[in-house]
Amino acid sequence: MEERKEKEKGKREGKAAAAEEEAKQPRKKKRNENFPFGNYRSYYGYRIGRDLEEDPRLKVLKKEWFEDKDCLDIGCNSGIITILIAKKFCCRSILGLDIDSNRIEDAHWNLKKFVKMKHTQKTNAKASKLEVSGSANGSESVTASPNEVTEEISRDSPSMGRDLFGIVSFQKENFVQSRCPPEKHYDTILCLSVTKWIHLNWGDEGLITLFSKIWRLLNPGGILLLEPQPWKSYVSNCQVSETTAINFKNIILRPEHFQEILLDKIGFRKVEDITSSLSGSKTGFNRPIWVFYK
Repeated sequence: MEERKEKEKGKREGKAAAAEEEAKQPRKKKRNENFPFGNYRSYYGYRIGRDLEEDPRLKVLKKEWFEDKDCLDIGCNSGIITILIAKKFCCRSILGLDIDSNRIEDAHWNLKKFVKMKHTQKTNAKASKLEVSGSANGSESVTASPNEVTEEISRDSPSMGRDLFGIVSFQKENFVQSRCPPEKHYDTILCLSVTKWIHLNWGDEGLITLFSKIWRLLNPGGILLLEPQPWKSYVSNCQVSETTAINFKNIILRPEHFQEILLDKIGFRKVEDITSSLSGSKTGFNRPIWVFYK
């Protein structure tokens, strides 16, 4: 009996010593993840950095391009820009597309989080307002019911009445290879830092397909907001997969040709460069932003 207890004690001490020794060893780094479509996790946190309150691109966008408009965001990643555009510029609707189902899950999670946060802020602010109003009228104690608060919010802000769930949606889709419903059209389409990844994965043909589909999906008078990556960015990322390495060698249409292609071949009537007023972007992300008018 005593001998067995000693053995068990020895085993426990051995396991404890092994665990302690393992804890002292340096942790192995996780294998580098590969994102062949630019579908990075935490992309916006990396791009914006901790020293900026919001993505600088929002500062150069005009409300008239989105207000009461049907919008499409191609390559939405985790949906942060999509949601903020809907909130800041009062879209009628905005659909975010991404090739990666994980990023679409992130986008849905961010949307739920944002709606919950804004609703809580509005509810607390309105409850405080009602309490102050009651005190000013001489009441000793005023407590607003949840229904009263909700009604007040809806009267002050119709968009909060139906919240962002009624405006913003997300969908997993390979835009280049999918068939878009012929009856669906948009007033504004965003294609921000996406062209490089489409170009590297589907070559010049994929790029022309992208531009042609955007043209067909835009209503007359609609606009395309395009943020192309520079050629040096292609060089840095061309080896992320065998496909991108092969396509990179065969690319003829460089980013400096995009304006000519969209105006002369695709059919846009004019382009506006809004890059000059863009400032504050993290180093490496000072990219041109062009507005093409159909």
